Amino acid sequence: MDTPKLGKPMWFDLTVENADEVSDFYAAVVGWEKQPLSMGEYDDYVMKVPKGGEGATGICHARGSNAYIPPQWLIYVMVENLDASIEKCKNLGGNIIGEKRKMGEQHYCLIQDPAGAYMMIYS
Repeated sequence: MDTPKLGKPMWFDLTVENADEVSDFYAAVVGWEKQPLSMGEYDDYVMKVPKGGEGATGICHARGSNAYIPPQWLIYVMVENLDASIEKCKNLGGNIIGEKRKMGEQHYCLIQDPAGAYMMIYS
């Protein structure tokens, strides 16, 4: 995986009610290989490039802490300071969707721009 760079899209994922079926759809249509990722009571999926390649994207169930995420492909973009970017988003007419969350050493947050488009920002 690339070293994270500020402002560069670094990950893409899709959160849907039926991640099992949708991940099968993309495996057939795009050729991604489906790798389960345990979320405890269920699996989300890392979709890998064909023939044992690296993770290309994720397909997740809209459950638990992901229940509020809209069913669309989201890009994840690294920012220098997540809290400062969250404040700038609010000040410029955007919305914060859900709460700031942590995965590993990184924190991330779903934002919505004034036009209604969504993006996940993280640092």
